[in-house]
Amino acid sequence: MISTNKEDLSLDLESLCNSFGFVDGRIEHVEIETQGKITNEFKIVMPDQKEYFYSWTYDLDSTLSDLRKKSLRKRMVKNQLHKILSKHLNKTLPWGSLTGVRPTKLARDLIMYGEMKEYLVAEVLERDYFVSREKAELVANILKNQKCIIRNDNLVDLYVNIPICPTRCIYCSFVSSELKDVASKVDLYLDALIKEINAVKDIIKDKAYIVRTIYIGGGTPTVLTASQLDRLLNELNFPVSEFTVECGRADTITEEKLDILKKHKVSRISINPQTFCKATLKRIGRKQENSEVISAYSKALERDFLVNMDFIAGLPGEKIGIFKRTMDTALELYPNNITVHTLSLKRGSELFDESDKVSDKDVAKMVDYAESLLTQNGYKPYYLYRQKNQLGGLENVGYYRDDSICIFNIDSMEETNTIIGVGANAISKRVYNIENKIERQPNVKFIEEYMARIDELIERKRQFFK
Repeated sequence: MISTNKEDLSLDLESLCNSFGFVDGRIEHVEIETQGKITNEFKIVMPDQKEYFYSWTYDLDSTLSDLRKKSLRKRMVKNQLHKILSKHLNKTLPWGSLTGVRPTKLARDLIMYGEMKEYLVAEVLERDYFVSREKAELVANILKNQKCIIRNDNLVDLYVNIPICPTRCIYCSFVSSELKDVASKVDLYLDALIKEINAVKDIIKDKAYIVRTIYIGGGTPTVLTASQLDRLLNELNFPVSEFTVECGRADTITEEKLDILKKHKVSRISINPQTFCKATLKRIGRKQENSEVISAYSKALERDFLVNMDFIAGLPGEKIGIFKRTMDTALELYPNNITVHTLSLKRGSELFDESDKVSDKDVAKMVDYAESLLTQNGYKPYYLYRQKNQLGGLENVGYYRDDSICIFNIDSMEETNTIIGVGANAISKRVYNIENKIERQPNVKFIEEYMARIDELIERKRQFFK
């Protein structure tokens, strides 16, 4: 439990406590600002009820912008709390005092603001944020591999959300419906979605936007029938650099659907096994067979799609040997991209309260094995993000080979381009590069509400992009 007199610090401090596993004690924090000096006071009550008091004071540079002052305040208070918890718990974290989703974006911002040189990224993250050397070097490598970033306020990405899946995996907390529960509403949902897409076409024309990439995600977009998929893709006729459809579940992929994707110039798809262990697949609620994955992958290669495969380190019941076999199999298949996720125990997922959890030590070995195996065989890391409650405080990393980077993933994670999101639970992000400002506008989360309020949502979007 943690309390603070500064609401804007609450989530970061709570996240850091959770990363340390400090849940049975209590922390009281007070920040005091006097004539340009900031004092942070901490009272730490350990589980054995012993109390400790700490206080630090530092100068706040008055010439900094409000944005940089806010960033500095957060950095200083998190560093101070990190030092305290590290000392009392005798524990280090792979990402040090960093609590945000986007460590690479933080590093890029520090470079942009002139606070460090690109060749010093690893050194600065290790020294100033207590990030481990391995993770700091990972960030530095990713920045080098992100060759496709273009900062242009007229360049946008279009994200289309299909929040429906065949079944629900036990680790999932996404707002996504099982097909059996919404089958009768899918066509009505597409009616509303296409109405929003047509409104967005007008916005794009009026603002003279150029659509750089299209990404259809979910959920599992290929849960749509072939005719439904064709109907949706007919509306997405922008000339783009990259067109991705997140097929995900191999049991939803058919030759007819792949042919429709090809007809509409989709260039990238994902086929996400998560694991090749049949016992684990059953345990997590995925009904696909490994033979279906291999078949879907072969058919995708025949049609010249670039293919990404997702895998998860730390699935319940899996030991390091099982994970190694999955990654070895992935390497044999040799897809263009491989994304290695660390399991996140999210509130709202069936798995959250499971007792059969992989230890932090073992999941770290899994992630290290994947990185070593992939980088030694021609893959390079190109994007990274973190989530709350990930085992071991670790991360998700996307790897590519042969220049097959997914542009949308980079634009999204680095927040360098405006994203227009359509569909239930889609979020639009408007990026103002000159002002270094980002504004967000979410659609409503649930399919039924989305359909009922579509006209209102379209008008809100028009005002947002005025």
